Amino acid sequence: MTQQIINDLTIQAATVNGSGSQTANLVLTRAIFHMGIPVAPKNVFPSNIEGLPTWYQLRVTPEGHMARSDKVDILIAFNPATWHQDLTTVRPGGVVVHEEVFSTADVRADVVYYPVPFSKLAKSKIQSDTLRKQLANMLYVGVVAGLLGIPWEALDHAVKRQFLSKPKAVQVNLDAIKAGYDYWQDNFSKKDAYRLEPMTGAVEGKVLVEGNQAAALGALMGGVTVAAWYPITPSSSLCENLIAYAERFRTDPKTGEKLISVVQAEDELAAVGMAIGAGWAGARSMTSTSGPGISLMAEFAGLAYYAEVPVVIFDIQRIGPSTGLPTRTSQADVAFAFTLSHGDTRHIVILPGTVEECYEFARDAFDYADRFQTPIFVLSDLDLGMNLWMTPEFKYPEKPFDRGKILSKQDLERLAGEWGRYKDVDGDGVTYRTLPGTDHPAAGFFTRGSGHDEFARYTESAEAYARNMDRLTHKLETARRELPAPVVDESTGSAVGLIAFGSTHAAVVEAREALAAARTPVDYLRLRALPLSDEVTAFVSRHERVYVVEQNRDGQVYDIVRLSLPSELVGRVHSIRHYNGQPIPAAAITEPLQQAEVVPA
Repeated sequence: MTQQIINDLTIQAATVNGSGSQTANLVLTRAIFHMGIPVAPKNVFPSNIEGLPTWYQLRVTPEGHMARSDKVDILIAFNPATWHQDLTTVRPGGVVVHEEVFSTADVRADVVYYPVPFSKLAKSKIQSDTLRKQLANMLYVGVVAGLLGIPWEALDHAVKRQFLSKPKAVQVNLDAIKAGYDYWQDNFSKKDAYRLEPMTGAVEGKVLVEGNQAAALGALMGGVTVAAWYPITPSSSLCENLIAYAERFRTDPKTGEKLISVVQAEDELAAVGMAIGAGWAGARSMTSTSGPGISLMAEFAGLAYYAEVPVVIFDIQRIGPSTGLPTRTSQADVAFAFTLSHGDTRHIVILPGTVEECYEFARDAFDYADRFQTPIFVLSDLDLGMNLWMTPEFKYPEKPFDRGKILSKQDLERLAGEWGRYKDVDGDGVTYRTLPGTDHPAAGFFTRGSGHDEFARYTESAEAYARNMDRLTHKLETARRELPAPVVDESTGSAVGLIAFGSTHAAVVEAREALAAARTPVDYLRLRALPLSDEVTAFVSRHERVYVVEQNRDGQVYDIVRLSLPSELVGRVHSIRHYNGQPIPAAAITEPLQQAEVVPA
């Protein structure tokens, strides 16, 4: 056995969708996390309900790297259909835990094999015929626990945590894990280099949370009172979590009255229409969807932009176009969401890059919607939204809601009823509005998606239309200065910079460490909102070459950045793209950047 490799490995479980493997994988994840070791799980699953291959990657690093790795150290091979393909992913010297009946003849000789008769063990150790299929996956949890030295206390904790709502399931799952653990102890001597040891200080104060969970909690903290949605992968869990949180925290304990209305509409078009109607009526309203739903919402998005109605739209991005790969991740809706609808339309787009920001930006999105009286798009993606991420515990909001420029009865009396719904009196492009039901004869106005003047009167005047469109542009300029600013790190003093956004952040963090170690340090600007901050131009001006890293084919943000720059800076910007549906690994940044930075001989 070579020198030991401690707490630095990637486990990949290759199983069959619908077999219950996800529960086993989460138990393994939580057990290792309970040991104080940073974890970064990634779930790659098919879009059908049952039967196709699924993979779960669990990365363990002392540094807490959160990006996907493109190398596998320990393979759990549970699927005969992908057996030979899965073997090719294991690095030389790696480990393969596999079903005993899988043939190892004429396969790789540079890995360590641990054959386990999982099917026979399941029949002999799991008495329940109905549970055997699901519990069989727990056998490999036990084998891996023996292989890596995971203590029983951590496994016990993880199972109890996983089955909080089903305590009767705890013991049968622990029994199955014990059967796998005992088989390891009785039949194998360790021939590989990998093991785990408890750590201190690495995960204290952190929790494992999915981005969609965080966004749902953020929406609740942001005061959402109406959510209209239609299920679509990978956004469904956002509203599902919102419903669960609302049951606990937005139900009157005395009367049982629901203090939030959640409506599952007949489609995405109806959902956003309901949300816009609720926003017009004064509710803090939202919908959640993915790319195909965004396509259906285009006309309504234009209505809310032009009529200036607040609403929050969550887009958890996936692969397109068309149905694409519904269960693969992407960042390819950015340009579409930014200009969604026909005509001259530009929206505010918020780009969370961490689970903590999913929470914070979801909460703040409702303030932005009310303050600027416009749709706010919050763009996450499948990787950020549906995978567990380590994150600091969320902070309870300390500031009150910002409802923006709303005229009350007292305000209207002070103004003697003289006001214009679309009249800019403060010079910031943002006008005043009233809410339906305001008890004053001057409170009413026509909400128009057609041509209107400053007083909401219908008009086809060319001059009035141009004034209105110019004001909407000015409003976006006002918003530009108040949206989440880019996060800039220029500590390396390098002539080379990176620009990235969203879930790509995790890979950039790791890539910068690798590049620094290779004596190619790079500075970093992380975008957090569109329209772009002026800091983007300043960042490019301070660097000789800037690489925009994103997970789409066409370099959408690369184009947006170049369009925002003065002509003399455009040539400094280059593109690095990753778009195969898998979460971007650090190597997808370091390798093309180093190739581009090689000085010709």
